[in-house]
Amino acid sequence: MTDLRKLLASAKCVLFDFDGPVCRLFAGRRASDVAAEIATSLSERLEHGDPRRRLEIFDDPLALLVEVYGQGESAELVAEWERRLTEQEIRAAATAEETEHADSLIRALSAAGFRLAVTTNNSPSAVSAYLRRQGLEACFGEHVHGRTGDPKLLKPHPHCLREALESTGSSAAESLMIGDSPDDWQAASEIGVPFLGYAPSPGKRELLRRVAAEEVILTSLQPLCIAAGDGPQLE
Repeated sequence: MTDLRKLLASAKCVLFDFDGPVCRLFAGRRASDVAAEIATSLSERLEHGDPRRRLEIFDDPLALLVEVYGQGESAELVAEWERRLTEQEIRAAATAEETEHADSLIRALSAAGFRLAVTTNNSPSAVSAYLRRQGLEACFGEHVHGRTGDPKLLKPHPHCLREALESTGSSAAESLMIGDSPDDWQAASEIGVPFLGYAPSPGKRELLRRVAAEEVILTSLQPLCIAAGDGPQLE
């Protein structure tokens, strides 16, 4: 608990990754099925090979978008792929499952005066839809920074974190990133934002430990929620 209070005491702004730390976006449907559906619908337009052959590796639609972009498909096809992914994410927001203790943590941080932002590779429209559904929109305001039309700017590129720091008027040193992937850690580290890992499963913990061995990694958000509730009010 001491480490968590120390992390929060040095922060005025908290940046949340979305799918994982805030909710499980594709709770109503397997992400791999969404990836396969998009790939199937656009397979005839691919010029550099069908990425479905790599679904066992890129088993989620976002990773498959990055794969399609990386294999050099046309800008038009990549944009269409991203548009269809956005549609699927917005639909998924209606059935997404809250990460345990996430809503309470967000409300506690907001009540304590922390500036809050979402920094995600998901569609900002899907994030906003979920936050409205949960009654959390006011906690974040306009500070939802997600996927743009340029796949190069997806994490681990720190673009969305830089946007969040600018929009909240925060410095990297006074911020804290809560993420669940090596890409989250890399993006935060590149611009000097302290990082707190969330890894409820052994597999996620192993992936984070490989790159962020010195960071605090939680299996539950409950201890952080308690620390936030006990923390001082911020100006």
